[in-house]
Amino acid sequence: MGTAFITGAGIRIGSAVARALGRAGYDLALHANRSVGSLGTLAEELRALGRRVTLHAADLSQPDAVDALGARVREAWPALDVVVHNAGLFERVDFASISRSQYRTMMAVNLDTPFFLTQALLPALRAGKDPLVVHLTDIGGERPVSHYAHYSVSKAGLIMLTRALAVELAPHVRVNAISPGTVAFPEDFDAEAREAVLKRIPMGREGTVEDIARTVVFLAREAPYITGQVIAVDGGRSAQL
Repeated sequence: MGTAFITGAGIRIGSAVARALGRAGYDLALHANRSVGSLGTLAEELRALGRRVTLHAADLSQPDAVDALGARVREAWPALDVVVHNAGLFERVDFASISRSQYRTMMAVNLDTPFFLTQALLPALRAGKDPLVVHLTDIGGERPVSHYAHYSVSKAGLIMLTRALAVELAPHVRVNAISPGTVAFPEDFDAEAREAVLKRIPMGREGTVEDIARTVVFLAREAPYITGQVIAVDGGRSAQL
């Protein structure tokens, strides 16, 4: 069917996207950093489906590591049909306390990596069939939330990168973004905090990582005329804010 590369594929959304693309027939290059230990089991599962899988570890906060990752993936996969920039950093910090180091790390992982990794993989994308780049964004990139200033800025930049690349890389390479809603609560959310979030979701429930994975597959296989779009998969939450 094709070839796909996913960053942050070890857990949560990333692993769900890998499984969905694997079931859809894609061979896979999978990246992880702190969750690299989870990739082995995932790779075995995908290889059992007959998929070819390569594993790649890299700290995306380090520019040299990003460059090396791009070179390794391009060498292993001269043609890529799908690139999913799923890896991301998320942290709550008061604006007054955000250090330059925290700011730079946030930008490096959430914005610089999709920018420069796509640049490095562009020859492989151009060799692919109807190639697609997918960015995982967030409602915070369009509607900021208190205590997440550096995160919101990074995701706002990623939304603009989606639109800029959709224009510049057309007509051969499509670029879209998916903006997930609540697909899993943070571990420190108690019952009261979870109920408060659910009240802001018109569908009245959290989503699943599979909701995001199915949207990636849809964009890859069923939507050849969609590019430059941010697709909210959030149970209607963004519609009422």
